[in-house]
Amino acid sequence: MFIQTEQTPNPATLKFLPGRTVMTAGTADFTAAEDAHRSPLAERLFRIDGVTGVFLGADFVTVTKAEDREWQLLKPSILGAIMEHFTSGHPVIRESVTDTAHRANEGDSDVVSQIKELLETRVRPAVAQDGGDIVFHGFEDGIVYLHMQGSCAGCPSSTATLKAGIENMLKHYLPEVAEVRAV
Repeated sequence: MFIQTEQTPNPATLKFLPGRTVMTAGTADFTAAEDAHRSPLAERLFRIDGVTGVFLGADFVTVTKAEDREWQLLKPSILGAIMEHFTSGHPVIRESVTDTAHRANEGDSDVVSQIKELLETRVRPAVAQDGGDIVFHGFEDGIVYLHMQGSCAGCPSSTATLKAGIENMLKHYLPEVAEVRAV
């Protein structure tokens, strides 16, 4: 098994591409070892001293490290853990994950439905390339609330991504949008 790695805009995260499906539907974000009980893969990665976050995407795993750790020391252990997990035959997630935050619901207003559609088709694919995800949390008084995950969480360029990228795009298509804020 060959696992590729890619740098992300966030120096505290690396994107690992195992060359196979990681999540068949949705994504999963684990920001602490205590939260990883749903995922044998995340549990295994959190056993590595210095791992502080695990994000699972369709075909990648993004790992966040502690500030006082170096990638050159962590990377071999992470690669080994991912390889061991996929050769063990254990599931990545113990239960199915539904990604309802991104799907339009019958109760959504037209504006919320359009926001979700733009996020799904234009934003999420772009941030997934950088090892992250953005989750819609709400729309109130012209403000879109988004939660950044994976390499997007804590990324030095995340404010620029929100303001210059996502906010400008949403404002262009939807005059009802005045601002985008991270939650």
